[in-house]
Amino acid sequence: MVVLYSKPADPDHFRDYYVTNHLPMVMNWPGLLAWRYSFDVAATNGEAPYFAVFEGDFADAAAMAAARESPQGRRLAADVANYATGGAVIIDYPVQDGTG
Repeated sequence: MVVLYSKPADPDHFRDYYVTNHLPMVMNWPGLLAWRYSFDVAATNGEAPYFAVFEGDFADAAAMAAARESPQGRRLAADVANYATGGAVIIDYPVQDGTG
């Protein structure tokens, strides 16, 4: 799962709320195997269209769906309105492992 956050009305509030309130909720999300986030989103050309990004790994699509439908997943989804005033785009996709 990837969550792409557009620039919020108050970037400082976003950062503070995200780290202080939202990420602690993420840490208790059932089925989440690993997660990463960044506020340092850059584009190779021009201005980046997003302010922040979150990546979450689940065992498979069924595990992700169960996590999103869990009480914790519903609380996480509802919490987005508390900091992401610019909106959020959530995408998911199966990952193909590869080696060089």
